Amino acid sequence: MPIYSALRRIAGACLLAATSASLSVAVETRIWEQTDQSDFARGTAKHLSIRSDGHITLSPEFKELDSTTVPYLWAIAQDSKGTLYYAGGGPTGSSAKIFARTADGKCKAFAELSGLEIHALAIDSSDRVYAAVLPDAKIYRIDKTGKSELFFDPKCKYVWSMAFDRSGNLFAATGDTGLIYRIPPDGKGTEFAKTDEAHARSMTIDEAGNLIVGTEPGGLIVRFSPQGKGFVLFQTGKREVTAVAERNGIIYAAAVGNKPASVTGPTPVLPSNPAPVSPAGVARAGATPPTAPPIVGTLSAAVSGGSEFYRINKDGSAEKIWDSASDLVYAVAFDPAGRPVLGTGNKGVIYRIDSDQLSTQLVDAPPTQVTAFLQGRNGTIYAATGNVGNLYSLGPDLAETGTLDSDVLDTTDFAIWGKAHITSKGNNGSLKLEARSGNLSDPQHDWSPWSAVPVRELGGQIGAPPARFLQFRLTITAQENGGSPEVSAVDIPYLPKNLAPKVRQIEMAPFNYRQAPSSSSLERTVMASGSPASISVAAVGQRRSAASSGSLEATGAATLQYSKGFLTARWSANDPNSDALQFKVELRGKNDSVWRLLKDKLTDRYYAFDTASFPDGDYVIRVTASDAPGNPPGSSLASALESEPFVIDNTPPAIENVKVENEGTKRTVRFTAKDAHSWIDKAEYSSNGGDWTPLEPVNKVADSQSLDYQLRVDGASVLSVRVFDENDNQTVRQIF
Repeated sequence: MPIYSALRRIAGACLLAATSASLSVAVETRIWEQTDQSDFARGTAKHLSIRSDGHITLSPEFKELDSTTVPYLWAIAQDSKGTLYYAGGGPTGSSAKIFARTADGKCKAFAELSGLEIHALAIDSSDRVYAAVLPDAKIYRIDKTGKSELFFDPKCKYVWSMAFDRSGNLFAATGDTGLIYRIPPDGKGTEFAKTDEAHARSMTIDEAGNLIVGTEPGGLIVRFSPQGKGFVLFQTGKREVTAVAERNGIIYAAAVGNKPASVTGPTPVLPSNPAPVSPAGVARAGATPPTAPPIVGTLSAAVSGGSEFYRINKDGSAEKIWDSASDLVYAVAFDPAGRPVLGTGNKGVIYRIDSDQLSTQLVDAPPTQVTAFLQGRNGTIYAATGNVGNLYSLGPDLAETGTLDSDVLDTTDFAIWGKAHITSKGNNGSLKLEARSGNLSDPQHDWSPWSAVPVRELGGQIGAPPARFLQFRLTITAQENGGSPEVSAVDIPYLPKNLAPKVRQIEMAPFNYRQAPSSSSLERTVMASGSPASISVAAVGQRRSAASSGSLEATGAATLQYSKGFLTARWSANDPNSDALQFKVELRGKNDSVWRLLKDKLTDRYYAFDTASFPDGDYVIRVTASDAPGNPPGSSLASALESEPFVIDNTPPAIENVKVENEGTKRTVRFTAKDAHSWIDKAEYSSNGGDWTPLEPVNKVADSQSLDYQLRVDGASVLSVRVFDENDNQTVRQIF
């Protein structure tokens, strides 16, 4: 199957190249290729993971453990007995809430605190729960019965993160002062370090007891030693470091949002020793004032700029290993293989970072934000969500089955379906493919039912009825060993129905002009009438502007050369299948029934012919378009269109009813100019062989096939008159 797919893609590329070169596309088999992450992501996946290179596998099990009564959960913690505590609230709520789920799966409301939300939880060695509420942050200690007591008041607005060290000290990362407090078991906390940032936004403690802190708005990742000495490990390209994590001496950090201009300069230098605690409400010297827009953790303002995910290696070097223009990373954890897992909003997607080049869209959670992770036991990751506030478990086992309902293929025309091909690794018996079709873009209404498609090495015939639209459903089932097949491509060939080409419009160019003669055959005739040697005409269907005096308006204009007696027919045509076309041009008299072939198998959309061999009169052109060049014999289609009647006129007008009256030395001349098929265009006279002088008709307007003229000249002169019809036919007569 991989060889088949490769060959088909090469063939498709060759077809595309040939199409671009020749502008000729026949009705032939086309392939709907679903190979990229973006292709599969346009469909609807359930319990499937999609890697960035387009490989699909079963996702880890994603189970809902509890659906709470609050809109957002922001923090999770677990005690020594396996009880989970998860907390949150809402920006407009009256109280912040903590929920508990025991090891046997029983869920309950555990405690309710004064405040809007809880963003940080921690559990001490005695399994007591510590919760930080905001705004006007306070840290409460809650006993096993759910009874709370004030443990520490940092006198700031936010406590974003809390963690215990091995000595039982609780560390609290705060905003809007950017301070970090160390709080011993007696609750008498002191300032441990300051970041000189508005917010110490995220925090973890590494194996050596160092605090790893992410900040806002500078986007710094700072390491504080157990003695409180700070060192900036890295300044990210984003505004807010929402999550930090450490594994095997390597630090990972997620940062979101565009930075304000005031912090895009060089990395700030942090003080090496902590300063005294500032009085509540008083800004510290050098601290960044909290005037920037609200940070992502408050969900009170939109955050622009997307996310970046970094790795800081043991040698201190940092590198970006993932980014997204739209997803906002809230949380970081690790799967059983040690790969980073990212919880994001505002689409609720969980990603896994597989390597520096590859990532996997692991789970698409029903809520719109995955706000917090807890690294559970036995490879399980617990996830808290926002909008709505639920608790989930992720992994470590795979889902038993997963489905992908593809995007809808629009062939643009009625089509028949071929054999579907799946490129995969693993047991094909664990794959199931179905298809359905219809002639409405919405597959929910009046489509065919799903029908099974055999999954075979050489492809399985699609049984859905021919139609314009198609959708497939791919089902993956876990193998007997618990593993997942891996699908990298679904190729569906189809053949659009051949539709007849259409000639949309026929226009006749001005008489005596022909299109695109070669330079060697251009006629050099000098016209006494002053007709231009060439004219420009607009694309078929466009018209001369009212203000235009000579040439037509010129989008797609063509140049026609003067050639006496020639007539050029021009037309527009198209083929619904984009097939190459050829044309047949025929001519008949307006009142005749027999068509005379002028040209066959013509590829140009115009034809010029000499009218001298045809009698004067009214005629009609018929243009037949055929898609024969792009279709097998017997399968081509054609259609024809007749032009409006037009005139062939190669006979000059007549000068009749000449009358001359002598009036002394002057003579008055009267005559009639008449043409059988065309209007009289103009008349001129010449005395004694001099220049030709325009002569206007008696009624001043050249408006018919018969016009009367009158002029008064010197009786002794030699007088000649010349008359033109609108097709540039002329006659000359000497009057006296």
